[in-house]
Amino acid sequence: MARALRLAEQGLYGTSPNPRVGCVIVRDGKVVGEGWHARAGEPHAEAYALRAAGERARGATAYITLEPCSHHGRTPPCANALIDAGVARVVASMRDPNPQVSGRGLELLTLAGVRVEVGLMGAEARELNIGFISRMRRGRPWVRLKTASSLDGKTALRNGESRWITGPDARVDVQRLRARACAVLTGVGTVLADDPQLNVRDIETPRQPWRVVLDSQLRTPSRARVLLPLPEGLGEERTLLVCARADAARQEALQAAGASILELPGVDGRVDLAGLMRALGQRGINEVHVEAGATLNAALLQAGLVDEWVAYLAAKVMGDPARGLFALPAYTQMAQTHAFSLADLRRLGGDIRLTLRPD
Repeated sequence: MARALRLAEQGLYGTSPNPRVGCVIVRDGKVVGEGWHARAGEPHAEAYALRAAGERARGATAYITLEPCSHHGRTPPCANALIDAGVARVVASMRDPNPQVSGRGLELLTLAGVRVEVGLMGAEARELNIGFISRMRRGRPWVRLKTASSLDGKTALRNGESRWITGPDARVDVQRLRARACAVLTGVGTVLADDPQLNVRDIETPRQPWRVVLDSQLRTPSRARVLLPLPEGLGEERTLLVCARADAARQEALQAAGASILELPGVDGRVDLAGLMRALGQRGINEVHVEAGATLNAALLQAGLVDEWVAYLAAKVMGDPARGLFALPAYTQMAQTHAFSLADLRRLGGDIRLTLRPD
């Protein structure tokens, strides 16, 4: 199963909106076939593994990181393929989190006389597909907030200078986080100040994530780099501007520049953040990677929409007047603060990466 999980990771950047799945087929103590799901619309992990195993799959055990599918989508059901191949035993890390299909693949296998076991390395499998699970169970993506700051929690000097707080190793690691995400989210303030591209650079990826800008009044310039076409072959043009109220003239100009417009009015003229996450979930977005300023960071945190915070810390002190991470109100009690648990800690060159999750 550990091998199957490593295979599933090969699809980390390309399977969206599908889950990442690996499969290893073993007979008489030897691996006779293996495969992974690489991209939506292409064969699933089980199909590749069965193709490699051929007749050796009969009487074998299949180790799969997710319950085999039982429905016809863009590919035929994997549960039926396993049965037809004569596999004797299936070990799955976890059930399919989709409530409409969960358990049906396992039931098909059991009814066909295949021995079924579920749960081996389940925690690792859930981490691999944490966004897919979130979308299936909560109707919204997993939201991963990324920040880069000094030791005293500053993201830029008071005059706006911020390049570079962290070193090259940390910056490449950020590109990996972008690549695994289905969408990169920022606020219009960041677009106006930094004119980012919000794309994946420096690493190979079969597709680019959606670029989503929270822009309540449609202030994004028509020539902003976030509206530039994606490299050929890396996905359709998908830049989504989310506003509270769409001015007709501005909307027409931005659509002509390549943007899609989504109107989601909330309170006080702001965008409905919870509504945005539901809308992204409906579009098949599993993971959202946030790179934003203190205002949007705070709004997401206060709305309870930050599922994971990846904080890169540089061994620098930038001083009290520099810009902070979260534009939060002045709390008067510790009970008002936002507590996190440390999920991971590692060194990247001269910097530290903390992975934190809300308590």
